[in-house]
Amino acid sequence: MSGIIEEREASYLSGWPALLIWLGLFAGALWQIFGPSLLRGRSPDSIVGFLALPVLIFLARGFIILPPNIATVFTFFGRYAGSLRRDGFFWVNPFYLRQRLSLRVHNLNTPTLKVNDRAGNPIDVGAVVVWRVSDTARAAFDVEDYASYIVIQSESAVRAVASTRWYDGDEHGNNSLRADLESVGRALADTIQEHVSLAGLEIIEARIAHLAYAQEIASAMLRRQQAAAVVAARTHIVEGAVGMVRLAIDQLEREGVVKLAPADRVHLVGNLLTVLVSDSETHPVISVDRAA
Repeated sequence: MSGIIEEREASYLSGWPALLIWLGLFAGALWQIFGPSLLRGRSPDSIVGFLALPVLIFLARGFIILPPNIATVFTFFGRYAGSLRRDGFFWVNPFYLRQRLSLRVHNLNTPTLKVNDRAGNPIDVGAVVVWRVSDTARAAFDVEDYASYIVIQSESAVRAVASTRWYDGDEHGNNSLRADLESVGRALADTIQEHVSLAGLEIIEARIAHLAYAQEIASAMLRRQQAAAVVAARTHIVEGAVGMVRLAIDQLEREGVVKLAPADRVHLVGNLLTVLVSDSETHPVISVDRAA
């Protein structure tokens, strides 16, 4: 893409040799000014010394100290001159204008957003995005404010990802926001990265930090979930009860405990199911003929 500035390393010197040279020149300039007066008692009159002092003071602007994970972007009369990522003591062109950028890892908590999921249900969703600057030139020159830029792009990505999935999944339980947070996080990180690469930013991780139905439908959805849980539990109980009734009747007839007529079998099945499925204490009456 035209107009995008790629990062490159700036020209620099180690600060310690440069400091020794600067101190030697500064001491020489002072000697030029005050040496004659100390040796001969004459007043300072060295033009070279007086001219050298402001030049040396200006050259001292080139010294720079960088801590770890802090970079500096340099411009030279309006043009990008390079970036310095190394930590330490350096000397650079004193005409450079400097902009410091942090290379450390940042956490971004998006505000809780109200989004419609794929079924149209309003949900509240928020995310945590872990990011850092990977290209200092792009971060400094290709966007107005990269910190604000990633906030806006992260909110947009949260809306885009949440709207493509169902809160609890489709009819087969697939594409769920709540049950598949790992894949949702990967999709969110990829979506954000696609939009912030222009600003020279790297997305390390993104994950959903808050997910719930919106307040206006939360109670209705809770009742629906409770009803679904009750139906599932009842289904499981009935399946187990039917198996136990079948096992009881087969064992009674096989061991000759009772002789069941068709009508008695119906009554026995009904009473056993009542006992096994009922939530409260029951007192069934079973009428059967004893085997001779």
